[in-house]
Amino acid sequence: MESSSAATVSAGPSPGPAPADLLRRLRARGAADPVTHVERVPARPGVPAPWPSWAPPELRAAFARRGVVAPWQHQAQAATLAYEGEHVVVATGTASGKSLAYQLPALATLLADPRATVLYLAPTKALAADQLRAVAALELEGVRPACYDGDTPRAEREWIRRHSRFVLTNPDMLHHGVLPGHAQWSGFLRRLAYVVIDECHTYRGVFGSHVAHVLRRLRRQCARFGSTPVFVLASATSGDPSTAAGRLTGLPVTAVTEDASPRGGVTFALWEPPLLPPDSGPSTPVPPQSTGDHDDLQQVRRSALRETADLLADTVAEGVRTLAFVRSRKGAEVVAANARRALDDAVPGLGGRVAAYRGGYLREERRELERALLHGDLLGLASTNALELGVDLVGLDAVLICGYPGTRASLWQQAGRAGRSGQEALAVLVARDDPLDTYLVHHPEAIFGAPVEATVLDPANPYVLAPQLACAAFEAPLTPADLALFGDGAKEAVDQLVAAGALRQRPTGWYWRHRERPEVDLRGEGGAPVCVVESSTGRLLGTVDGGSSHFLLHSGAVYLHQGVSYVVDDLDLADGCALVHAEEPDWSTHARDVTDLSVVSVRSYVDAGPVGMFLGEVDVTSQVVSYQRRRIATGEVIDTRPLDLPARELRTVAVWFTLSPQSLTLAGVQPADVPGALHAAEHAAIGLLPLMATCDRWDIGGLSTAVHPDTEAPTVFVYDGHPGGAGFAERAYGTAAAWLRATRDAIAECGCESGCPSCVQSPKCGNGNNPLSKPDAIRVLDVVLANLPE
Repeated sequence: MESSSAATVSAGPSPGPAPADLLRRLRARGAADPVTHVERVPARPGVPAPWPSWAPPELRAAFARRGVVAPWQHQAQAATLAYEGEHVVVATGTASGKSLAYQLPALATLLADPRATVLYLAPTKALAADQLRAVAALELEGVRPACYDGDTPRAEREWIRRHSRFVLTNPDMLHHGVLPGHAQWSGFLRRLAYVVIDECHTYRGVFGSHVAHVLRRLRRQCARFGSTPVFVLASATSGDPSTAAGRLTGLPVTAVTEDASPRGGVTFALWEPPLLPPDSGPSTPVPPQSTGDHDDLQQVRRSALRETADLLADTVAEGVRTLAFVRSRKGAEVVAANARRALDDAVPGLGGRVAAYRGGYLREERRELERALLHGDLLGLASTNALELGVDLVGLDAVLICGYPGTRASLWQQAGRAGRSGQEALAVLVARDDPLDTYLVHHPEAIFGAPVEATVLDPANPYVLAPQLACAAFEAPLTPADLALFGDGAKEAVDQLVAAGALRQRPTGWYWRHRERPEVDLRGEGGAPVCVVESSTGRLLGTVDGGSSHFLLHSGAVYLHQGVSYVVDDLDLADGCALVHAEEPDWSTHARDVTDLSVVSVRSYVDAGPVGMFLGEVDVTSQVVSYQRRRIATGEVIDTRPLDLPARELRTVAVWFTLSPQSLTLAGVQPADVPGALHAAEHAAIGLLPLMATCDRWDIGGLSTAVHPDTEAPTVFVYDGHPGGAGFAERAYGTAAAWLRATRDAIAECGCESGCPSCVQSPKCGNGNNPLSKPDAIRVLDVVLANLPE
C-alpha cells in the first residue's frame, strides 16, 4: 500500500548513505560545525480503512494495479464526505495521498454517470501535468482526462471542450479562457459534478483573493447552466483550513486534518554557513548576474547560494538523489551551475547529472527536466518553488532548502519532497545572511514548536473585487442576486464601475459597456510577461514576469539561462520584449531604485505617548533609476549607470510607527544618527514580519525617514507590495508588540559589530544599505516596545 494514489516513478533504490551518516559527512567538510540544530521527526505507521461501499469494483481494481490496495483513513473520510455532496478540504502533510481523496469520489461519479464532468485546478502546470499522468495511468474507460492550459495546442482545445470529462487546468486559464468562453463550455459546465482545487494553501494574498472571485464566477456560470458542483480542496497542513477554504470558495467547507498515512523518519538540520575572513571576496566564482541573494553585499557569512551548491555537489557525488529549493530563478541557475562545475572538476561528466528548473522555461524544457528527474537521469536538481508542488517525486533522499521559504507551510512542503514511499530522508535548511533566517536557525522552537500559519486572503479587497466584477459582467450581465455571491463591498464596487463608465445600469442588471474584455492580472505580477529573445537568431529563450522586468531585463543587465549568460541590449516595454546577446562578462549587475510614499488615510491607530502605531492606505511610487556593475571576483563597484524607466505607482495598505524626536534623544539617538537608526530598524522589521504573517520579505516593502511630511515625525513604514494590500500589514498591526520584539532580539543577538545581512542589511535596499546604525536601531525599538501596549 502506498501513501499516495498519484502515479509514481522511481529510479530504484539509492546507493547513497543513510541520512544521519550523510549529514555527518557533510558537517565534517569545514573546520567549524555549521549545524545549529538537528530535529529528528520520527517515522509513523499508517492507519488503513476499507474501501467505501460506493466505490465501484473497476475503480478499486484500477487503484490496485497502481499499488493502492486500500485507502488511508483520512482519504476514505474525505472521499465519502465529497461523494455525499459535502464541500470538503483535506489538509494533511506532504505525500499523505491527498490526491486519492478527490480522485475516488470524482472518478466513481464519472463511472456511474457517463455524462458527468470534473474540473481540476492546480496552481502550477507541473502539478496539473503530474495529475494527468496519474489519472491517465488508471486507464478508466470513458474518462478521457486532458490538460487545458497555455501550453495546449489550439488544435486540441476544441476536442477537449467537446469530449474530455476530466479537464485539468489552472486558475489563470479558467479566468482567461474558460469563463469568457463559457458558451463553448456550456455542455461541460452543465454536467459539472466536482471542482477539485489542489494545493489550495498557495492561494493567498492578492492572488488568492483573485482566485476566490474566479471561483465565484465559475459558480455563477454553473448555476446559469443548472449545475451545483461539489468543491473538494487539498491543502498542505495549515492553520484553520476550513475557514480559509470557505473564504476561497464562498461555501461552507468541512476540514479533514488527521493524517493517517505512514511517514518515513526525517533528519532535519538547520545549517548556518560559516563566517568569511574579514575583507574576503566571494569564496568561489559565480556566473555573472544578480542573484537575489546577498552576493552584492560585503560578505559576512558565506553565501547561502554557494553553500547550497557545494552541498548539492557533495550529495550527488555520494549518489544521493537531491532536490535543492532556491528562492529566486537566478539563484536556482547559480546553484546548478556551481554544483555542475564542482562535480565536473572532481569527476568529468558528472556535472551533467545536475540541472536547474524554474518558471520562464519553455514547455519542452520543463517536460524534459521532469522526465529526466523521474527516470533518474538527473541526480540533482536546483529548483524554484515550481517543484514545491507538482511532480510526485519518488526515490529522493535529500532536500536542501536555500533560505527560509517564507512560511512554515512551505518549509514542510519542501522538506516533504524527500523520503517518499516511507524511506528515511534528510532535509537541510541553509540559512541566508538575513535577519529571519539567522533568528530561525538559533531559535529552532520557532520552526519545530510553532503551528503552521493560516492562509491569508481578502476577497473584499476593492482592488480585486471591482476588476473581478467587471470580468463577471463581461461574461453575463450582473443582477442584484449576483452581488450576494461576490460578498461584502460588491454593491459599492459596482457603483464605482458605473460611475467610471465601465458598467451601464439597466432594469435587468449591470452591463459591460466595452467591446474588449477587462484586462485583469491574477497574480499581481505587474503586467504581461516579457519575452527574452536572442538578437542574432530571434530564438525565444524564456520569459520574465512584468513586475520583475525593470530589475532583471533593463539595458545592460545580465540574464542567465541554463548556465549560459546573456547581456540585455534593449528592453522594449511596449512590445514586452528584451533583446539579448550571449556574453560572459566578469561583472554582475545590480539595479537601484528610489521610493516615495504618501499617506492616503488612517484605518486604525494606537496612541502610546511618544509612540504612535498606525494602519492605513498609502500611495507608493517607485522607479528603477540606475544599476551598478560589480566585479565578480572582488565585489568592487566598476561604475553606476543611469536608466530611463517609467515610475510605477501602487496604492496599498501599510503599517507604520512614529516616535517623538524627544524620545529618541532621551534614548541616546543623536539627531544625525536618526536616519540610520530608522533605516536599520525598517530592514530588520521587514525581515522578521514573515514570522508573524503568511508572507516573505519579497511580498512587502518599506520606507523610513527622519521627518515624513504626512506624519511630521520620525517614521518607519512597512507596506504590502500588492495593489490594495494583501493582509500582511494588518497582521503586522495586530501583532505589533510581538513582531517588533522579535525584530529587536534578532538585531541584539547578532554577533556583528556594526550591522550585517544577518540583522539590518537588506538584499533589496534601493539605497545600497546606507545609512544604517545597528546600535541605534536597538534603541529605537526599545523606545517603541517600552511604550506600546502588549
